[in-house]
Amino acid sequence: MKTLRSMRLHIGIFGKTNVGKSSFINKITNQDISIVSEISGTTTDVVEKSMELLPVGPVNFLDTAGINDDSKLGAARLEKTLKVINRTDIAVLVCDYSGIDSYEKELIKKFDEYKIPFIIVVNKTDIQQPSDKVIEDIKTVTDNILITSTVSDNQIIYKFKELVVKILPEDFVNTPKIVGDLVPERSTVILVIPIDKEAPKGRIILPQVQTLRDLLDCGNKVLSVRDTELKDALEELKNPPALVITDSQAFKKVSEIVPANIPLTSFSILFARLKGDLRAFIEGAKAIDNLQDNDKILILESCTHHAIEDDIGKVKIPNLLRKKTGKNLVIEHFSGHDFPNISEYKLIIHCGACMTNRREILSRIIQANKANIPITNYGITISYCLGILNRAIEIFNY
Repeated sequence: MKTLRSMRLHIGIFGKTNVGKSSFINKITNQDISIVSEISGTTTDVVEKSMELLPVGPVNFLDTAGINDDSKLGAARLEKTLKVINRTDIAVLVCDYSGIDSYEKELIKKFDEYKIPFIIVVNKTDIQQPSDKVIEDIKTVTDNILITSTVSDNQIIYKFKELVVKILPEDFVNTPKIVGDLVPERSTVILVIPIDKEAPKGRIILPQVQTLRDLLDCGNKVLSVRDTELKDALEELKNPPALVITDSQAFKKVSEIVPANIPLTSFSILFARLKGDLRAFIEGAKAIDNLQDNDKILILESCTHHAIEDDIGKVKIPNLLRKKTGKNLVIEHFSGHDFPNISEYKLIIHCGACMTNRREILSRIIQANKANIPITNYGITISYCLGILNRAIEIFNY
């Protein structure tokens, strides 16, 4: 239960109003998570519930508003429901005994577009059994069907688990390493962690914590230092470290200290691989050289936070971009799970995504690619602007 939400399997529950989505999620979780009512449109916003779904593991359920909500707020609710698709690893499409029609089929197109595996649950079969034609129609889009009347109430959760296990995404079954697969076991790795204004008091930031844990889990020895003690640490080691990982903001200073024969990368670049598509981000950074005066750049963050005086997204990266290009760029910012209209931008720069799941980042990459807009991330942007990207990605054999 202590697993971070960003590392959980996100299961989105979709369907029309009053088909029993909330009843279904309450049954699966064995809790009254969502309000149940005969009145259509009871679920007005996304309801989230984190739990342990054995044998799957830690999951996050997302119960959404009905896709055919025709109330005054229906359009806004539908917009929020569709945005949940960007965070969904597995979709559950709930219908009643009448089966699926154009509403559900439009959702299925979205699932296919973003390569999201899905299950169709036929609900409310205590009122009426679905006809053979209804079942045949559903089977034209998927064999992953759960008809609630075919199993007793206490078996529904087991049948649901079987289907979830059957379609689990590969990167959830075999969780990728952050860095442990890049260095031999029992290697020494140095983590460079500046204690600056960005560092929370008494703690270190999440990507640094997760990287440290990943290295320890893989049987490596870890030496954590500030950038001011890095030179001493290298001199004191009997043998060179297998890798040095730095906070992106200290990249330039660290690259000048670490000898060229020692591999070097950053936490943000490691998370570009873990949470997104590193190759796509590397290609996206090349667009920096083609930027012109008055081009719009979108800096995109997954979470909202109070910006400090020297904020990486609002101050440091804009300064680096303007210095690198020598152009008068228009830089705009957006934060949160929503995804803005991106058509007017020449480049999207994403944060390290430590507070969201991989599916959301992959969805954003797909949307950027569809719009033919290059996308990259913080760490790659910083190393590209500093002229050290080739060195920073050498460890990945690209």
